[in-house]
Amino acid sequence: MALLLGVDTGGTYTDAVLMRDEEEVIASAKALTTRHDLAIGIGGAVARVLEQSGTDPAAIGLASLSTTLATNALVEGQGGRVGLVYIGFRDRDLETHGLAEALAGDPSLVLAGGHSHAGGEAAPLDLDSLRAWLSEDHGISAFAVAGQFATRNPAHELQAAELIREKTGRPVSCSHHLSARLNGPKRALTAVLNARLIGMIARLIDRAEDGLRDLGITAPLMVVRGDGALISADQARERPIETILSGPAASIVGARWMTGAQSALVSDIGGTTTDVAVLRDGRPAIDPAGAQVGPWRTMVEAVAMRTTGLGGDSEVHVQDEGLIGGVTLGPRRVIPISLIAHEAPDVVHPVLDDQLRSTTPGEFDARFLRAVPGIDAGGLQDRDRVLLDRIGDAVRPVSEVLKTRMEAQALRRLVTRGLVQVAGVTPSDASHVLGRVDAWDAEAARKALDLTARKRTGAGNRLAPDPETLARMIVDQLTHQTSLALLETAFAEDAHEFDLPPETLARHVLMQRGLDLHRGLVRLDAGLDVPVIGLGASAHCYYPAVGARLGTEMILPEHAGVANAIGAVVGRVTIRRAGTVTAPGEGRYRIHLDSGPQDFTQEDEALTALSDHLLREARDTAIAAGAEDIQHKIAQDIRKAQAEGREVFLEAEITVEVSGRPRIAA
Repeated sequence: MALLLGVDTGGTYTDAVLMRDEEEVIASAKALTTRHDLAIGIGGAVARVLEQSGTDPAAIGLASLSTTLATNALVEGQGGRVGLVYIGFRDRDLETHGLAEALAGDPSLVLAGGHSHAGGEAAPLDLDSLRAWLSEDHGISAFAVAGQFATRNPAHELQAAELIREKTGRPVSCSHHLSARLNGPKRALTAVLNARLIGMIARLIDRAEDGLRDLGITAPLMVVRGDGALISADQARERPIETILSGPAASIVGARWMTGAQSALVSDIGGTTTDVAVLRDGRPAIDPAGAQVGPWRTMVEAVAMRTTGLGGDSEVHVQDEGLIGGVTLGPRRVIPISLIAHEAPDVVHPVLDDQLRSTTPGEFDARFLRAVPGIDAGGLQDRDRVLLDRIGDAVRPVSEVLKTRMEAQALRRLVTRGLVQVAGVTPSDASHVLGRVDAWDAEAARKALDLTARKRTGAGNRLAPDPETLARMIVDQLTHQTSLALLETAFAEDAHEFDLPPETLARHVLMQRGLDLHRGLVRLDAGLDVPVIGLGASAHCYYPAVGARLGTEMILPEHAGVANAIGAVVGRVTIRRAGTVTAPGEGRYRIHLDSGPQDFTQEDEALTALSDHLLREARDTAIAAGAEDIQHKIAQDIRKAQAEGREVFLEAEITVEVSGRPRIAA
């Protein structure tokens, strides 16, 4: 009998499950995610499942972690300060390919160098300019290096990375390590996001291992990748970008295990995001274009999923334009007022009471701030530093912290860096007011919604007559936005049948009137034609109404609230490696390796050499990840053309996949 521990660290909750032989959940528990020290939340959840089951910690043979931390960070624009070294490209490429937007003011250097499509050096690498740039203090926590055609010859990326490590000692993300495909700007974007996440994910894994060790659990720690496969903790530290969509991917694996469903939409609502994927023939689809999270399309292999900034802790925005008014949700997560009051009642309640005594609604009513300790605050502007010092170590009302309009911009920068958290009204607070949830401070939630309900619409009327009415407005808006996310996913799958974008189709007046079952001279009916598997701790609060709105079966499994943690346990170690054979000249076949291009005179020799190299690399990586009983598959895509009555080799792509179950510690 093997005992397996699964842990999922989400934006609000950390979940833990204990399973026996991948067949039975014997205990599950939740604890609040403690962002300032993730080991506290992880230790709390794991300690509870150990207590429930009476399990000896030393008997656990495998621990596995899934997390939404990387996904949430990219959706919310958070992470460390990075520096991009862009080799062989033009300055204007930073703007035209979206890299400047991704850098968001972080430093970059465009260097001479790079290679050709065939792997030959296009220009010498300008290491002198790199040395001069590195001698300046940019406050960078990690670097990204991307070279032109680095997947055909990575020499310049490797040389630049070596110099950066020598001069700074900081982590470096090379673009060719993250993807074997062409498209330099997209690889550069992926490397930038990877560098941004390195410090955050390393802290998570370190604290997770510390928390487990403190409880006496010595089993190896695995981490869920964005395609649902498992990798070792060390591999996740090196390539944190591969953990984007880790939590959602684990939830799909968990949904399949819990329900046995073959065809369904899987919708997982967390604190920050709602993640929707399609399950076909019992398997989640892999996105061929690379994982997209928020505005970023990466080159990371991951489950095909639409991630929306919508969750139980989404920020509630008041629409005060127009005669009626209303609310919208997200995409940013804030700490629910009910939770911040649960943690700091002596601060929150007096402030809310004082704001309620005022006859005029305030701009910052029911808004609080809290600094996040332990985050690298290097490279801050003076105004940002002053504001961070003013917030200090306590929970503070926004109205007390912000002195001028200019400081609001400084606060946005601090929140973006993950240095400060904002607390405000959320759907979680609305659920407390309606009595659907009783986890935190319901009275504080009611006060906060009372303050928000006093805000005025364009007609000068109150937004809502009382907190209960506003709470229903917020929950109804969550139902609406969740339904749109599900419809967009479904329309994206049926895209070949329509000429309009999924977003347009989901919001089309005929679609919405069809969901309303319009009856007139025309009868309109619309809805989903497959069931929806609802996952997440708050799924039972919100998703029955979503199923009713979309006219479909809503499946809420017994362990829906810990699906991610279950998926973390039942996954497999899977490693994929891809490489290319090109034909730079008549009778020459070139394979492209980390060590540089290598030529052969025979096609089959080149194909065999590349296949063998990729298989060795993949097997070694899988073994390092803790896999055993390894199996492999090799796929070849050989492209040829007819010229002057004969067949001419153009290019071949070889993909190797090895997989196995993670090794269980004795």
